[in-house]
Amino acid sequence: MQKTADVIIIGGGIHGASLAFHLAQRGLKALVLEKKFLTSGATGRSSGLVRMHYDLEPESRLAWASFQYFRNWKEMVGGDCGFTRTGFLYFTHPEYVESLRANVAMHQRIGIPSLLVEAADVKRLAPAFATDDFEFAAYEPESGYADPSASTNTFIEIARQRGAQLLQDCTVTDILVSAGRVSGVKTTQGDFSAPLVINAAGAWAAGVARLVGLDIPVDTWRHDTMFIKRPAGMAPSHPTAIDDANSMYFRPESGGLTLVGLEDQNPLGESPEGYTDRSQPGFVERAIERICRRIPLMEQGSLQSSHGGYDGITPDQRAILGPAGPDGFYLVCGFSGTGFKIAPAVGACLAEWILDGKPTTVDVTPFALARFESGEKLVGEHAYKDIWH
Repeated sequence: MQKTADVIIIGGGIHGASLAFHLAQRGLKALVLEKKFLTSGATGRSSGLVRMHYDLEPESRLAWASFQYFRNWKEMVGGDCGFTRTGFLYFTHPEYVESLRANVAMHQRIGIPSLLVEAADVKRLAPAFATDDFEFAAYEPESGYADPSASTNTFIEIARQRGAQLLQDCTVTDILVSAGRVSGVKTTQGDFSAPLVINAAGAWAAGVARLVGLDIPVDTWRHDTMFIKRPAGMAPSHPTAIDDANSMYFRPESGGLTLVGLEDQNPLGESPEGYTDRSQPGFVERAIERICRRIPLMEQGSLQSSHGGYDGITPDQRAILGPAGPDGFYLVCGFSGTGFKIAPAVGACLAEWILDGKPTTVDVTPFALARFESGEKLVGEHAYKDIWH
């Protein structure tokens, strides 16, 4: 293991791996330091949705740029990310129908294949879905889900083939700063030198930032999911959906399963080292009740498993990206539970920011830490309610 690198990336999740890959494409050799093992944090618990529906245009642009990777993974990255096209539906409360209409128009302007469909259209797409509580929904026929672990592993593997290094079971204990610039890190496996250090530590990002005297508004956020076995009377698959009317999202999984996550009663401020092998008490009962509202046939299904996970969340539930603190220190954190689907483009943008002085794939400068220092938050022009609450 070499003790010197061009860039040190703290965090072995999808964002650390994506940045290592994109930097390797540009000739920089990254050292990725992971305190446990690859995808052991939020990425390994990610539900893997791949969709472009956001109410903030820069996020939709990041998701659209990232979608090109997911559907062309073998050609653009290598290997297989497990992308499965299911189609994607977005249901919202009736009070947000005009926002829904405006956001679909924004997506179409970007080039995203997105449609405003009626309840009858949804019934044809997904006969098992209850459709009597809404008039319109957004539909992305090309969207679906991918495998977060496979995506991360292929990013890292290709990056390593181009000179990157990965060191697991390695906790960063200090970040070295000299004359206002980072120069390396101290870890449980020794000291490493680099002129650039990237904080991609997910739920641990605030602690890593404090090592350079930087206070960032990233709290921890817990999220539980479950897998339910679909009954024999249902079709072999169904569309992926975000169902804000029921504070829920769900998608199909292989083996006749459906993954379900809820968007409310997600605790903040817990230690990211908390127990996640099982979900919190009461979660499964709430999730079953919600999924049966949207898919009544699920009453005949059966629980397969449930678990939890932790991510970093910011006050506006948007990521923090870009340089901050001492020279050479960058933030790639605070994704607030929606980071997987935008990771390929975020890695490309940060590589451009580092090497070219500005991001060009998508202008991600609005995600800079300075927005909180000036008391601002990122809010969509036609915003829905907060995603996680």
